[in-house]
Amino acid sequence: MLATLPPTALRRLADDFALFAHAHQEHAETGNDGAPWITWLVLGGRGAGKTRLGAEWVRALVHGTAPYAAHRYGALALVGESERDARDVMVEGASGLLTISPRGERPLWIPTRRRLEWPNGAVAQVFSADDPDSLRGPQFDAAWCDELAKWRYADAAFDMLQFGLRLGTTPRQMITTTPRPIPLIRRLIADPHTRVTRAGTAANRDHLAPAFLRTVVARYAGTRLGRQELDGELIEDRPDALWSRALIEACRVRAAPPLSRIVVGLDPPGSSRRGADACGMVAAGRGEGGLVYVLEDASESGLTPAAWAARAVALVRRLDADAIVAEVNMGGEMVKTVLREVDATVPVKAVHATRGKWLRAEPVAALYEQGRVKHVGAFPPLEDEMCDFGLDGLSSGRSPDRLDALVWAVTALTAGSRGEPRVRRL
Repeated sequence: MLATLPPTALRRLADDFALFAHAHQEHAETGNDGAPWITWLVLGGRGAGKTRLGAEWVRALVHGTAPYAAHRYGALALVGESERDARDVMVEGASGLLTISPRGERPLWIPTRRRLEWPNGAVAQVFSADDPDSLRGPQFDAAWCDELAKWRYADAAFDMLQFGLRLGTTPRQMITTTPRPIPLIRRLIADPHTRVTRAGTAANRDHLAPAFLRTVVARYAGTRLGRQELDGELIEDRPDALWSRALIEACRVRAAPPLSRIVVGLDPPGSSRRGADACGMVAAGRGEGGLVYVLEDASESGLTPAAWAARAVALVRRLDADAIVAEVNMGGEMVKTVLREVDATVPVKAVHATRGKWLRAEPVAALYEQGRVKHVGAFPPLEDEMCDFGLDGLSSGRSPDRLDALVWAVTALTAGSRGEPRVRRL
């Protein structure tokens, strides 16, 4: 049959996303309560086709294409974790709007205005969830939110978006995300006006590299990380973890007060090869009454000694920190040496791990329970480690590098310091 079709018909067939959609990408009119939905929440594993669905859904709305849209939508919001993520994934990515749109329907991307303009007059504005206030004022009839579970200010950004969804007769929004058990995701799942579809990585296996399926899927299958990142499951608190999600949420604040001392906790990796431990790097400060404020998680994998040293020194300079507190079990004098090669004036306090990770972390967890440690914003990867750290470590078996850096920073700030404190406002 395909062989008998002319090229124009084949192109039109290839552009018909609904014809080839997976089960979790198919349209339905009703949500959890059987009534028309307002929010379509797509929870999926890595590579499950979430981004492609989001982009195709927006394309269908712009052109009023059935079954995803009964009429045209003209004012849309595209909200990513950051402006860069929105651009690189939602707009210009391999499954982004520019890539999946047929030539005659392709929108014009205006980077300076963070704006997509379609030939039929529809407009989509790009927003960063890191700047919730940017969503004040504009109004839309539809929105696509990507990786909401990773947003630093998820509640604030999502709330501001809701106030802007006030055009047309049926404003709707799609959320595509790998699930994390944050309160906002839980609320959306429980909302009767939400439609939820789920899919694991395997749902899209025909479009993924066989090597990825053989190695990554086999390595993480069944683990906590694999269930979340590959199977798209919403993983709740680990029963024996030192921290809980509720405890961390209770410790969250929007901003830090003037701080008398700031340190950068550093847990250097033993190797920079691919797949090796991350370089744990967490900045924290001490405020009035001895309260500790976690300011930033700058941890990253695959860094060479020169790279993580430069990153740590840059963080010290940016935050006007007093010192780097570095674990030297793995590198000994090498750790201090590479840091001094970047900046010999930055004070470095070397610490040695003489007790197990659980014993070192337990007093810090107690400080959280006493309300003496606060998180300025959200740090999803760090908080995931905290809520997955039990007596036998992380459920994935990997090293809790971010948690180690946090423990060193908080311990240094609560152990007292000498000299006159300096007070800074961030």
